[in-house]
Amino acid sequence: MTEAVYDVLTIGNAITDVLAESDDGFLEREGMTKGIMHLIEGERADYLYDLMPASKRQISGGSAANTAAGVTSLGGRAAFVGKVADDDIGRFYTKDLQAAGVSYTTAWLENGAGSGRSMILITPDGERTMNTYLGACHDLTENDIYEDEIGAALITFMEGYLWDPPEAKRAFVKAAEIAHKHGRAAAITLSDPFCVNRYRGEFLDLMRSRTVDYVFANLEELKSLYGTDDVAAAVRQIGSDCRVAAVTMGPKGAMAVRDGEIYTVPAYPVEQVADVTGAGDLFASGFLLGLARGMESERALQLGTMAASEIISHVGARPQSDLAELARQRGLA
Repeated sequence: MTEAVYDVLTIGNAITDVLAESDDGFLEREGMTKGIMHLIEGERADYLYDLMPASKRQISGGSAANTAAGVTSLGGRAAFVGKVADDDIGRFYTKDLQAAGVSYTTAWLENGAGSGRSMILITPDGERTMNTYLGACHDLTENDIYEDEIGAALITFMEGYLWDPPEAKRAFVKAAEIAHKHGRAAAITLSDPFCVNRYRGEFLDLMRSRTVDYVFANLEELKSLYGTDDVAAAVRQIGSDCRVAAVTMGPKGAMAVRDGEIYTVPAYPVEQVADVTGAGDLFASGFLLGLARGMESERALQLGTMAASEIISHVGARPQSDLAELARQRGLA
């Protein structure tokens, strides 16, 4: 067995978030529907990127990358696998994620699509209107999966958003097989009800074949997975379909189903919710690190909900506080 170098290795879309303040008039002139995410092509991405003000802010993002950065903020060891291009945005993404303490060495894509980015326009009412270009993200292949890297991670975790490209699917299955070969665990987050609707059968097969050991979902994704509004029935079913299931319940907290037992914890109180973006990503950071470090299920849930509470207290999907110190203060170190 390869020596454990990482607590968690995540696989996902490598997307640079580009944020700028805007007004409703700009959205109207550019034909955007306020408050939703628009999938766009490369030419449109370049146009909007150049149109955004010089004051725009950039940060390496994507759901799985946010989870990896959360793990490092909690004091854990994390790596990320995701594809960017050999361009200015790709080089920025690499340096920024590495600066967050995440090991990121995926080879850049050459002679292909540009690096993924999401142009996020924030209006005075706090609404976020996103224009997302996936670009190089969808060029992740089995050639980007290395046995020594996967084998060195206690848990390998993939975001469901990356389940669209067939090559990326094969890459994750390869990673899961390597993880199991080395006695490690593989995990997936269902990411979005729309992902579940498209790939319900495939996600269930991943679970029931034990290709994945741990599954993350929110209540809507869980209900969609089993085609029911009966949450209790869905919880019982997911408990039999995978080794460990983690279900987030928004302000009601979170639950885990493990070895037939159901554990629940309340959400940590937050004075004011500023932005829920990234709450699920950071919950995964805490719960995964807790599992990797051998925590009891309830304490791992508490670590996850604590990390999520920090994220929703401010704008942005990266911690602004030292999560490891917060964990120590709350007896979760």
